[in-house]
Amino acid sequence: KKKKFRQINRYLELVHDIVKDHDPQKVFKAIDFGCGKSYLTFALFYYFNQVKKMKAEIIGLDLKQDVIDSCNTLAKKLNYQGLSFQSGFIENFNETNENIDLVITLHACDTATDEAILFSIKNMAKRMMFVPCCQHELNSQLKNDSMKPLLESGIIRDKLTALITDSSRAKYLEAKGYKVQVMEFIDLEHTAKNILIRCIKANIPKEKTLKAISDYHSFITEWNVKPYLQCKSPLT
Repeated sequence: KKKKFRQINRYLELVHDIVKDHDPQKVFKAIDFGCGKSYLTFALFYYFNQVKKMKAEIIGLDLKQDVIDSCNTLAKKLNYQGLSFQSGFIENFNETNENIDLVITLHACDTATDEAILFSIKNMAKRMMFVPCCQHELNSQLKNDSMKPLLESGIIRDKLTALITDSSRAKYLEAKGYKVQVMEFIDLEHTAKNILIRCIKANIPKEKTLKAISDYHSFITEWNVKPYLQCKSPLT
């Protein structure tokens, strides 16, 4: 419980850094994909409404209907108007024409993070924060003749897969017009999945966007991979 508590508090600190410019008179709209038991979702709602005194509307999405029902019951019990939960897949989540201020995930498994990225880009989310988990998708694809020693050991290959996956995600997001930071989320003693990708929509000069696209293609070509993002929404 202490580890989870520290993770959530650290996450809120990192959220605080990127919402300072939000107009407190406007409703802050956020989505938590893969919310699970929603410790983070409830904490985020409390942070905006009670600490920041900022009205917020937050939706949590997860696959487990019983967990979602429990979260909705608790939100109602706490009289957290504006906090709601839905069950379903990220890719099937209803599209919205409303301005989305923040999309988050905490340890969403494998390509669930990619689906959250695709949703965010499509709906022009202003900010994103992702702590990915279990990046298996590219493991079998990795091929680089000059880097064979890195690919021979299973455990090193797994770690390398995660790094390559997150690096390609970061470059993809840069190419889509976001200012991207990849940082350590929290000390490894609290979770092994401690890389956070934090993004803010920005006015990126065209030459930088083109450079990001070129770098992205060079990177995935070097490792002979075709990431999920590139399969679903190719960068050209």
